[in-house]
Amino acid sequence: MPQDTAVRRLHARVLARRSAPAPSFLLNDEEFRFAADCERMRVDRNGSVLSLLLIRLPRGHAATTDVTFMARLLEGRLRLTDTPGELSDGRIAVLLPDTPSEGAWKVATDLSEVYPPGPTRPECDVLVYPPHRKLGDDDSELEEEASEAATELASEGEAVEPTDSEFFFAKSTPPWKRAIDVLGAIVGLTLASPVILTAAAAIKATSPGPAFFVQKREGLGGQSFQMWKLRTMHQGADDLKEQLLELSQQDGPAFKMRKDPRTTRLGRLLRWTSIDELPQFWNVLRGEMSLVGPRPLPVAESQACETWHRRRLSVNPGMTCTWQVSGRGAVSFDEWVRMDLQYARNRSVWQDVKLIVTTLPALLFHRGMR
Repeated sequence: MPQDTAVRRLHARVLARRSAPAPSFLLNDEEFRFAADCERMRVDRNGSVLSLLLIRLPRGHAATTDVTFMARLLEGRLRLTDTPGELSDGRIAVLLPDTPSEGAWKVATDLSEVYPPGPTRPECDVLVYPPHRKLGDDDSELEEEASEAATELASEGEAVEPTDSEFFFAKSTPPWKRAIDVLGAIVGLTLASPVILTAAAAIKATSPGPAFFVQKREGLGGQSFQMWKLRTMHQGADDLKEQLLELSQQDGPAFKMRKDPRTTRLGRLLRWTSIDELPQFWNVLRGEMSLVGPRPLPVAESQACETWHRRRLSVNPGMTCTWQVSGRGAVSFDEWVRMDLQYARNRSVWQDVKLIVTTLPALLFHRGMR
């Protein structure tokens, strides 16, 4: 179904539910997350802000009648542009477009004050998208007010835990994909272990420093993890990166250089053959990466991305993806990201198998640059 048609149908469904009996007033989990994705894209286009109010009813007070009561409260409190839903984990969520965090906390406070003080009050949390918006002086004052509102609710027994909105938009790894990852990582580590150990010994013998290079990268939902590689550069290479930024052959925040002077002679061979990437099977086995997914960027480069670029973090990063097999070194960073987003929208067993199979010839024929 074309996305614009799906958006129109969802909008009609939201309007229809306005007059439906509670809790039918609430979208289900799938419908709500689709609406959230649409709102996130709108924010990326126009530079506005989106708040997400999450409400968890206390244990023993989450029966259908309690959900119905909260739905009726929301129905009387929300604007026509706000979208409420019930998530699969039992929480009630509300999309509040063009609403900063202090406005969302005001809604949370209004809803909580309907209940008597004590353990029967719902637990509230507020997420703001984009999460890394730079604050001006006025914004700082508003954020301080929002913090005070959150503290006040917490003092009354509300569990307020700060959570990054990007992680809310992250998609869980399907069981079929995790099964392929685990099997592929075990087979990959078994077959690659002799190569990895031989390369590690050669690195130690030819240049001072550790055999492995561990770098912090941003993964699913913007969470950072330590990515493993065989070291291909001289020690202290990161300290020289700033001096080489203007020589990058990739536009955007990603740094790519065909003949990087920081690379050792052995390192050039390891990068040319992609042997340096083999230790990442360990990251796949740990669940921090997948065999197929957008390549994880170093934290600084990832956080320098535009807001819409960061939608690539909605799925687990991978060892290979569309960019590796068809566009590496030959496309703009924007097009690179569009490839990642297209993959994220269309994940399937066939798509993953196809990319895994086509990665080997791409490496053998050295498409693009390293």
